[in-house]
Amino acid sequence: MGDQNNNLKHGLKTRHVTMISIGGVIGAGLFVGSGTMIMSAGPGALLSYIIAGLIIVLIMRMLGEMAVVNPDSGSFSTYAHQAIGPWAGFTIGWLYWFNWVIIVTIEATLLGEMVNNWFPSVPVWAASVVFPVLMTITNIFSVKVYGEFEYWLASIKVIAIVIFLGLGAAIIFGLVPGVEVQSFSTLATVDTFFSNGFLPVILGVIFITFSLSGSEVAAIAAGESENPEKNIIRAINAVVWRLLLFFIGSVAVIIMVIPQGSEHLLKTPFASVFDMAGLPAAGQVMNFVIFISLLSVLNSGLYTSSRMVYSLSKKGSAPKFLSNVNKRGIPIWALATSLFFAYVFTMFKFIAPNTLFVFLANSSGGVTIIMYIFIAFSHIRLRRRLEGTNPGALKVKMWLFPYLTYATIIVLFAIFAAQAFIGSMRLQFFLTSILTILVVGSYFLFYHKKEDIVPNLAETDLKEVKVD
Repeated sequence: MGDQNNNLKHGLKTRHVTMISIGGVIGAGLFVGSGTMIMSAGPGALLSYIIAGLIIVLIMRMLGEMAVVNPDSGSFSTYAHQAIGPWAGFTIGWLYWFNWVIIVTIEATLLGEMVNNWFPSVPVWAASVVFPVLMTITNIFSVKVYGEFEYWLASIKVIAIVIFLGLGAAIIFGLVPGVEVQSFSTLATVDTFFSNGFLPVILGVIFITFSLSGSEVAAIAAGESENPEKNIIRAINAVVWRLLLFFIGSVAVIIMVIPQGSEHLLKTPFASVFDMAGLPAAGQVMNFVIFISLLSVLNSGLYTSSRMVYSLSKKGSAPKFLSNVNKRGIPIWALATSLFFAYVFTMFKFIAPNTLFVFLANSSGGVTIIMYIFIAFSHIRLRRRLEGTNPGALKVKMWLFPYLTYATIIVLFAIFAAQAFIGSMRLQFFLTSILTILVVGSYFLFYHKKEDIVPNLAETDLKEVKVD
C-alpha cells in the first residue's frame, strides 16, 4: 500500500546532495571527450571549457535561487509552470524525461560494450539489459539507498580526478623525470594557443555545453533531502568551484603534458598521462573509473527521469498513477515507466542502430540548451515576482541581475541556433525543434482544458516562506 499523500520521503543528507551535484557532471564526457576537444581545437580547448563552464555556473546560480525558495522534485519544470505557464512546465518536463531515458539507454549500451571487451563471451545486449535492472534495485529500496550508492560512485570519480590533478601538478613542476612539459609561455602565444584557428574553440563551447548537463540533478535531489535550503546552497557552491577545478584543471594538465598532435594519446587522455608518468597500471584503472562513471550516470538517469515524470503527474501533466508512491516514498510506477521505455529504446539501439535510434538520440540532443533557456526565463519572472512580495526569501541571488541572466539567454539562443550551421549537429537541431513543437502541441490538444492542480506562484502566499 502506498503513501496516502503520494509524497516523497526526505531521506537524502547534505553529503548525498553535494556529491550527486558533482557526480552528475563528471562522466565519460570528461575522461574521453576532453581528448576529442583538444584534437579539434588544440590548446584553445581550454578556453572552450572555461566559457562552457561559466555558462553552467550561471545556470546553476539561477536554478539555486529558485530552488532555495521552493525545493521541488520537479525543479525547473515546476518553476517554468509557475513563471511562464502550465504549457512550459509540461513541455520542458517531458522533454527532459525523454532526454534522460535516452541517456540511460546510451549508458547501458556503452557499459555492455565495455563488459564485452573484458569478457567476449558475454554478448553486448545481455550486459546492456542487466545494468538498468541493477540500478533500478538501488532506486527501489529508498531514496537514501540511491543517495548512498551514488555518493560512493561519485566519490570514486572525484578521487580519480584528484589523483590525476596531483600527478599533473607533479609533472608540471618537474617532480616526475622523463616527461617533457609545454611551458606556459609557449602555450600563451596566439599561434600556439589557437593552433587550429578560433572557430574550433567556438564549436567546442557548443559541444561541451551539451556534454556538461547533469549538474541540475542536485536541485531535483534537494527536494528529497532533510534540509533542502541548506543542501541546495551547498550543492550550488560545490558545483561552481569543482566544475572549474576538475574540468579546467584536468584539461590544462592534458594540454601541457601530452604533445600537440598526438592523436593516439588523446584518444584516452587520462590513461595516457598516467602511462607517460610510468604508471601503466593506473592507466588501466582509468578504464574501471570510466565504467563507474557510466554506471553513475545510468543510476542518476533512472532517478531523475522517475522524479520528473512523478512531478508531471502531480501537476496533472501525466497519467495520475505515475504519482503513486510505495511505503518507502518511492514513485514506483514512475520508475517502472522510465525503465520500460529505456528498454524499448535499447531494443531500437540493437535492431535499428543507424536509423530509428539515431533519430531518437538526435531528437533529444538539443534538450539541454532548451532546458537552460526555460530556466533563465523562469528566473527572470520569478525573481521579479518575489522581489515585489517577499524579497527576504532570496537566500541565494543571481549575480548582476537581470543583466547576466539576459546575457546568458542570448548566448544560449546563439548556441542552439548555431547547430543549424554545423553539419554534424544540423539533424539534431531540426529534430529537437520538431519534437519541442510536437510536445507543446500535445499539451494544448490533450491537457490544456484539464484542471491545473498546482497553484501559480503569483497566487501563493510567499509570506509563508521561511525567512531567517
